[in-house]
Amino acid sequence: MHEQVLLPGQSVIKVKWNDFPHFTFPWHFHSEMEILYVMKSEGTRFVGESVERFEQGDLVLVGTQVPHYWKNDREYYDSHSGLRVNAIVVQFSADFMDKAVQNYPEMSHIRELFSRAAHGVHFTMPENIEIGEMMVNLYHRQGFSRLMGLLELLDAMARSKAYRLLSASANVPGTLINPENRIEKVLNYLNLNYTKDITLKNIAEQFGMNSSAFSRFFRQKTGKTLVKYVNDMRIAYACKLLQERSLSVSQVCYECGFNNISNFNRFFRERMGVSPRMYVSAIQ
Repeated sequence: MHEQVLLPGQSVIKVKWNDFPHFTFPWHFHSEMEILYVMKSEGTRFVGESVERFEQGDLVLVGTQVPHYWKNDREYYDSHSGLRVNAIVVQFSADFMDKAVQNYPEMSHIRELFSRAAHGVHFTMPENIEIGEMMVNLYHRQGFSRLMGLLELLDAMARSKAYRLLSASANVPGTLINPENRIEKVLNYLNLNYTKDITLKNIAEQFGMNSSAFSRFFRQKTGKTLVKYVNDMRIAYACKLLQERSLSVSQVCYECGFNNISNFNRFFRERMGVSPRMYVSAIQ
């Protein structure tokens, strides 16, 4: 299940150079926006409902409150393999940056970038390498120079045409997180509870709406029905659990919130194109 991470410190921007045997963070989300550039590593990347392979040069912008998780291939967990992860992570205050750019027309492209980040944004060749080099440079800057470097980095990302959205639906549609925003509260609730029994009637009542109004509202904001959104999150979590290989397919089914194996198999095949057992066989 998703874990909410509260990052320490008061700095507007944090830059970390990760050098370790394998990625260790669980599937999590946080209020900061995040840019992750993989200099050396391979595995599977989970961003929202997206499940894809990653390798050297992988560059992703993750919006605020979007669940994400990088899992290395099995050989990285062998202490004798000699394999290591090298990655740079930039995290910055979404609230601060939103206020910094919202009143300036010269920064409208950065506001648009932040909107895309709600889906997760993957940058491709050759601009991923150029932006990655800017992140390396940012690591060596401090104070105000680092803040200016972040704006230069965001400018380059916003102007890039070599990108694609990872998740079909936005975790926070159109804007940055607003604590008073109803859809943000709904999505936060789903991120924390999607493995539980969620009914349209109950969640609509919880957020002060009737079922019909909530259905229209949710589909307008996410592009999906509530059932489709929740099942996509469950299937992404199922992929994570199946890759860990510690639970059987039946155990994964119920751990993810499905109430019977038949529904699980059907939704998994619709989302991933193969059955859960075939998925496990393919990653062996």
